[in-house]
Amino acid sequence: MQNRDIVVIGAGLTGLTTAYHLRKQGRDVLVIEKENRIGGQIRTYSEKGFVFESGPNTGVVSFPEVRELFDDLGDCQLEIARESSKRRLIWKGNRFHALPSGPVEAVTTPLFRLSDKIRILGEPWRKQGDNPDESVGALAQRRLGKSFYEYAIDPFISGVYAGDPMRLTTRYAMPKLYNLEANYGSFIRGAIAKAKEPKTDRDRLATKKVFSAAGGLTQMVEAIAKGLDIITSAQDVKVNPTDDGTWRVTFNGMEEIRCRQVVTTVGAYALPALLPFIPEEQMQPISRLYYAPVIQVCVGIRDTQNHVFPAFGGLVPSKEQKPVLGILFPSECFEGRAPEGGALYSYFIGGTRHADDMQKSDDEIRETVLDLFHSMLKYPADMQPDLIRIFRHERAIPQYWSDSGERFRRIEELQTRYPGLILAGNMRDGIGMANRIHQGAMVAEALR
Repeated sequence: MQNRDIVVIGAGLTGLTTAYHLRKQGRDVLVIEKENRIGGQIRTYSEKGFVFESGPNTGVVSFPEVRELFDDLGDCQLEIARESSKRRLIWKGNRFHALPSGPVEAVTTPLFRLSDKIRILGEPWRKQGDNPDESVGALAQRRLGKSFYEYAIDPFISGVYAGDPMRLTTRYAMPKLYNLEANYGSFIRGAIAKAKEPKTDRDRLATKKVFSAAGGLTQMVEAIAKGLDIITSAQDVKVNPTDDGTWRVTFNGMEEIRCRQVVTTVGAYALPALLPFIPEEQMQPISRLYYAPVIQVCVGIRDTQNHVFPAFGGLVPSKEQKPVLGILFPSECFEGRAPEGGALYSYFIGGTRHADDMQKSDDEIRETVLDLFHSMLKYPADMQPDLIRIFRHERAIPQYWSDSGERFRRIEELQTRYPGLILAGNMRDGIGMANRIHQGAMVAEALR
């Protein structure tokens, strides 16, 4: 048995960032991971001249902690997406259309009905909603119109959550959007007011720009982990309180660690086995959290023959009934993701509304992707990809449905009842990489 100050369970981005900040404070911290590698869902591959991710591809610099982390890492460079990647595409009919980025495009785009284009002018004066659990989809239709919901909000939610906007609760899944109406009565009025608010130099670090790490996100993970004390391949990890107020962490059948504080960053579904001292009925509001299944298919072509897409990617509204949620264009966003003259694409399949896609064979998935390669990206029939890699994630993205409030309350109750126990991870505080980095910094600060 060994004694440690703090044990962090899980070596994904949340756990590593938490441990990184704790170590900076001079704390004695140990990270325990069940897999034989670190990074959680983040993993970068390099093959045939292509550099691609099997999990998250990008994040958004939505918190100062993201910029500060990269500045502190030093040997890992923050990579901001090219300006051209600000262009977002939406599929309608038989081709992609650019999502409007200004008033002229908003008037001329074929994505939205004329009636909704006119209706949007009245958004600042539209009646405020009174349902605190209103879904993202219902809110969007009420304030922006049906076509805006169908060809902007629906594909956006598919791209971020792989979810159903009619099930995601706005105040949990998109709290900033919810607060614009709650605090200002309007999206437009709220956005204008927020833009006028004074910002500190630190606030300005949150540029809202899309980011990765030079060479791929594994570079970020390895830089954060450098110097941390990490145990991998730890099986059957269990955490239990002791009579003297400390915590007992056991794993691999015989190994034991005593510590003053424990931070869990594992998925909600893993908590019952990890924390066996908590009765099932008390854990259930947390552990029942549903995760959308996602298949990511990375496709590379060495010579596009000038067949290029200067955009972040293309999203597909559910109304279009295509067998794909969207296609990301990583090589258009970042340097070195494909050979010179080539391109890299990431297809996303499945999600909450097509969970059965997980049962399809690799051959079926490959056939679907090849069809989309020609029918949606418009590559000639005689051009074939040079790389196809399929990655399956049974539990990819947590869905912040109407029961999320009960989950958050139960987390707070358990942390109060069991001092020294912190329940972190993407089951609360947002799902993006920036949310994970921000949460890790906040947890470390709370443990001072």
